[in-house]
Amino acid sequence: MAQIVGKLAVIGQGLIGSSITRAVVERGIAREIAVTDASDKVRRRVRELGLGEARVIETAAEAVADADLVVICVPVGQIAQVALQVAPAMKAGAILSDVGSVKASVVDAIVPQLPEHIALVPAHPLAGTELSGPEAGLPSLFINRWCILTPLEGTDPSAVATAAQFWEALGSKAEIMTPQHHDYVLSITSHLPHVAAYSIFHTALRFERETNSDVVKFSAGGFRDFTRIASSNPAMWRDIFLGNKDQVLEILRRFQGDLEAFAEAIANEDGDRLVELLSTSRLTRRKVIEKEHISLQPKPDSMKSDRALARPYSSDF
Repeated sequence: MAQIVGKLAVIGQGLIGSSITRAVVERGIAREIAVTDASDKVRRRVRELGLGEARVIETAAEAVADADLVVICVPVGQIAQVALQVAPAMKAGAILSDVGSVKASVVDAIVPQLPEHIALVPAHPLAGTELSGPEAGLPSLFINRWCILTPLEGTDPSAVATAAQFWEALGSKAEIMTPQHHDYVLSITSHLPHVAAYSIFHTALRFERETNSDVVKFSAGGFRDFTRIASSNPAMWRDIFLGNKDQVLEILRRFQGDLEAFAEAIANEDGDRLVELLSTSRLTRRKVIEKEHISLQPKPDSMKSDRALARPYSSDF
């Protein structure tokens, strides 16, 4: 595969960062790769793992020196701080990006202080697993997954094109939208499901305590489907919910209204209304599968890994 960038710097080597590192090494997407992490322990572990030609650097400022593309892979609450720390050390014309699942508030914090010689192209790969840390990285993580880019109006088109090519080389399908639209979309497709999953487990555990009954061990398929989501990093999701507060609250209120509609239909023994609500859900499921099948066609065999492809999931670190 042809090189997309000369030097790549990846800041943060959790699940997403180490997956990027592995994929870039495996496919030769960059001539040089410099990686770092704020944690001494993580940096040591990355060295132990020996992720190909990737060089482990002690500080973020050193890692980004002369980099053509810098990808920040840290929790949402830390992205702006890290971006503003490394931007002065980046060369003119370099591209600064990230992988966070909240965009508007982060972009608003970065842009006023960003040097003019840096092109900001935020990104959000819609991929992940419930695991975290550098050991969890998968070179196949981004294959057949969306990656949303949210550049601001006026961003250098060549920088946006390079960022899109980078993610497509990792196996993703790039889509461009505004930071605000991204946050609305993700509030329903990712943030709401996490709120629901966490809430369902709180309800189950409270019921278990109140009834002194071991109900969780009898988890059926529907309940167990939420376990992967509900086992996500709590600190990371705290930052996401607070960073996208307005959109999450709006969607939660809409969701509460829909729950009330179900409760009312059940209370009134309104079978027709229940069938109507349930049928709508089935049609929506079919629509999701059909769109995913059409939009995300399988990549060539050369891009597949022996390790299983990760299921669609929001970014975790």
